[in-house]
Formats: sequence, C-alpha cells, structure tokens
Amino acid sequence: MSKIKQILQKKGPHFNTVTPDTKIVDALTIMKSENLSYVVVMQDNQYLGIMSERDYTHKVKLQGRKSETSTVKDIMTSDYPVIGYEDNLERCMVLMNVYKTRYLPVFDDMQFQGILTMNDLMREVIDGK
Repeated sequence: MSKIKQILQKKGPHFNTVTPDTKIVDALTIMKSENLSYVVVMQDNQYLGIMSERDYTHKVKLQGRKSETSTVKDIMTSDYPVIGYEDNLERCMVLMNVYKTRYLPVFDDMQFQGILTMNDLMREVIDGK
C-alpha cells in the first residue's frame, strides 16, 4: 500500500466539504468544528478547489469582503498541484515548497481521494515511517 493512501486512511473520513455557493461564514464554521484549516469545495462529486484560512485572510479580510454575503467560490484556490497514491513523500514536500502551499489534492484514477497537508507530512517524518 502506498504511503499517500496510508496517510489518508489514518486521517479517516472528514466531512469538510462545501459547495461553491456556500457562504464563507458557514465554511468557517465547518472549519472550526472540524478543527481544520481548510474545506474542500465540491460540486456534484467533482473536486473544484480548497478554501483555506489563508484564502480567508488574504481575500476577505484584506480586501474588505463580507463573510456573510460572499461565497466560497469568490475566494477558493483551484490551482493546487495534485498528487496520486504513487507519489512519494519527498516529491510532496518539493511540490509544497515550490508552490508555497500547505495542501495537495490526492487523486487516484481521476477520482478525488482527499487532501494531503503539510501537517500530515510532518507527522509522517516525525514518526520515522
């Protein structure tokens, strides 16, 4: 079994998905309740992007938008590099460094499988696996 798949299985299923039309304040509520720094934006089981705390601070707070009226699609990021189960942890770290991101969407056979985060990678390295 691949390391990427093992990491996602350890994380377990998270219910941190929203639609693009979700109000930002509602997405933030989900993030707080799940203790996560992002939500996955999906429409009809299709991955569209991620809304992160960074998106919120840079595109809402600093641009004067309103969380109660703006939607996730207004601020989400959709151009993250993607990885697959076959990728190794070193490649993931390189991608995160090059693209200055904390998140990598994982796909297997063109199907969205989850998000690998910088924290996931750090835990894996600390555990020495």
